[in-house]
Amino acid sequence: MTDHDTRTGHDTRTDERNRAGHHTPAGHDTILVTGATGNTGSRLVRRLTALGHPVRAAARRAPELPGAQAVRFDWDDPATHDAALRGVARIYLVPPIGSPEPAAVMLPFLETARTAGVRRAVLLSSSGIPAGGPMVGQVHAALPGLFEEWAVLRPSWFMQNFTGRHLHAESIRTSGVIRSATGEGRVGFIDAEDIAAVAVRALTDEPPPPAHDLVLTGPQALSYDDIAATLTAVTGRPVRHRPLTYEQLRDRLAAGLPAEFAALLAGLDRAIADGAEDRVTDTVERLTGRPPRSFRDVAEEHGRAAGDSVAGT
Repeated sequence: MTDHDTRTGHDTRTDERNRAGHHTPAGHDTILVTGATGNTGSRLVRRLTALGHPVRAAARRAPELPGAQAVRFDWDDPATHDAALRGVARIYLVPPIGSPEPAAVMLPFLETARTAGVRRAVLLSSSGIPAGGPMVGQVHAALPGLFEEWAVLRPSWFMQNFTGRHLHAESIRTSGVIRSATGEGRVGFIDAEDIAAVAVRALTDEPPPPAHDLVLTGPQALSYDDIAATLTAVTGRPVRHRPLTYEQLRDRLAAGLPAEFAALLAGLDRAIADGAEDRVTDTVERLTGRPPRSFRDVAEEHGRAAGDSVAGT
């Protein structure tokens, strides 16, 4: 999970500077990155600042990230919005975590952003949620009416779900088990670093990329059994996939999440079991000039960075 592609050894930041139609800016307006401490936001801030873009990093606690201006930002606190938007021309939107209806707070903010002079918005959504769909799908559907320049990144499931702070990663570390209702369904898991690389293009290319709805995947579709087998091979510690029914997963998630949100997440697993995520796209390579990273690459790199196995042994 670095700026280097471990397969080619080249620096993707150099690629971003040199691709046709892109140049490192001098004195351009600020880019606001919401969710700046998260999986994609932190990586995006690092990439943008390395390219010389003025960046305002926003989170509930103003984050101290090298090269970026820190600002406190809370979706549920409109008093934090004006300062975050001052002087901003482009914005990266990470929806509020765990909210079943993010449009309720995001759409009023986006109206304010347009009035404040924001001209380009890039929204982080999900491959499983189309425009007009549930949750952030409502925000997706509204963007064309708010901004002339916009894009929606719809990544598949994150590879970091198995290496970071996600429930799957915690379960791997504590019991060597991945629990899901995905059955034998496959997913084009994607590295958060690749999502951030595409976000750079969507935010900074002039003219902006012609595609608005960008479905992002890794290089191959993998089942949860495949993920478990790769983690076992990389860590030397047995990891297994334990299939659950939709109802079992829903009830398990509802122990720590609102019931409606737990049901929606369990439903996404069920959609995977039915084949909804069994696909790969060329979006990452088309926009960044390099192929997306494999899960094995990410798992091995995480293990090296931790100085231990991916499972935390």
